[in-house]
Amino acid sequence: MEYKDYYQILGVKRDATQAEIKSAYRKLAKKYHPDVNKTPEASAKFKDINEAFEVLGDKDKRQRYDSLGSNWQAGANYTPPPGFENFGFGGFGNGGAQYTSQGINFEDLGGFSDFFNSLFGGGFSSSSRSGSTSSFYEDMGGGFSSRAARSGASSRAKTYQPAADLNITQEIKVSAKDIFNQKPVSVRINNLEKCTQCSGVGSICPHCNGTGFVTFSKTLNVKIPPEVKEGQKIRLKGEGKTGSGNIKGDLYLVVKFADKQYTINGSDLTKTIDITPAEAVIGTKKEIETLHGNINIKIPPRTSGGAVLRLKGLGLPKKSGGYGNLNVKINLVVPKELSQEQIKLYEQLLKLEK
Repeated sequence: MEYKDYYQILGVKRDATQAEIKSAYRKLAKKYHPDVNKTPEASAKFKDINEAFEVLGDKDKRQRYDSLGSNWQAGANYTPPPGFENFGFGGFGNGGAQYTSQGINFEDLGGFSDFFNSLFGGGFSSSSRSGSTSSFYEDMGGGFSSRAARSGASSRAKTYQPAADLNITQEIKVSAKDIFNQKPVSVRINNLEKCTQCSGVGSICPHCNGTGFVTFSKTLNVKIPPEVKEGQKIRLKGEGKTGSGNIKGDLYLVVKFADKQYTINGSDLTKTIDITPAEAVIGTKKEIETLHGNINIKIPPRTSGGAVLRLKGLGLPKKSGGYGNLNVKINLVVPKELSQEQIKLYEQLLKLEK
C-alpha cells in the first residue's frame, strides 16, 4: 500500500490536538469540495482530505496509524504464533467471517483477548470469549451481515462518529416583532454531511458523486421563547447532520438581535426619539410607534438629552405573563435647516444665557 502522510495532507503537525485536526479538516473540506471548487484536482484532493480525517479524527485509528503507517488496518496477513495455526482469518477482507476452533476453548486461552486488543485496538470483548460469534464479528469491525451485528450498529457508530460531530451551530437573526408576535421564525439550514450511502468512503458512490459528502438544505420554523437573550442557544433536537447508523445530531441556533427600532433587554425595550431644543425647553407631545400600536406621549418641559421615559406594559411578553416596559430615550437634535428668523431667536437666547 502506498504510504500517505495524513498529517501532511491536513497540514498539521504530528502532535496536533484533535481540535486542531478537526479545524484543519473543516477548512480544507470547504475549500476543495467539488460543489465549490471546480478545478480538476479538487475531487482527488477532497478524497485524500476525507481519508486523512477518517483516520486522524478517530483517536484509536490515529494511534494505529502512528504505529503502522498506511498499514494501520493490517491484520489479515498476520502470521500467528505457535498454537494458533488452526485459527483462520479467511474472508475478512471480503466482508465475510470464517474461523475454525478445532476444539479450542477460547476461555482457556489466557492471552487471546490481549492478542486481539493489540492487533485491532481493543475491540475483543468478554462476550466473544464466551462464544458469541455475532459479538466476535462486530468487534472485528468488518460490516458482517448477522442480525446481532446489525442490531448493535447504531451504538457502535457513536464510537466512530460521536453525536457532537453531527451537531450544527448557526446564527438566527431575531427582531422585537418576532418575539412579540410569538410566531415561528423561518430559518434555512445549508450544510455538508457525510454520505450515509457509502459512509463517507466516496469512490463510485452515485449518491455523493464519489466525494463522500452531500450538501443538504432545509427550512425550519422556530418559535422564539419569551425573554430570550442575545447569544442564547436554541436547541432543536435531531435537526443536525445524519451520521452512521442514522444517528441524528442537534441544531443549535445562536440568537442575534437585529432590530433597527428597538434595543432588546429581556422583556424590556428601548426606543430612541428625536426632539428639538425648543421642544426640550417648552415641552411637547409626540406620537410614537410601539409594538402595541401608535400612542401619544408627553415630553415634560426642560427635558435633557439622554433622559429616559418609562412606559409600563408596552414591551415584550414575559414568561410569567404580561409585558415588560418600553423605555423612550430622548435624543436632542438641532434642525439642519433654520430660517433667518429662527437663527436670530437663537442668537437672542444665547445673549440671555450669558
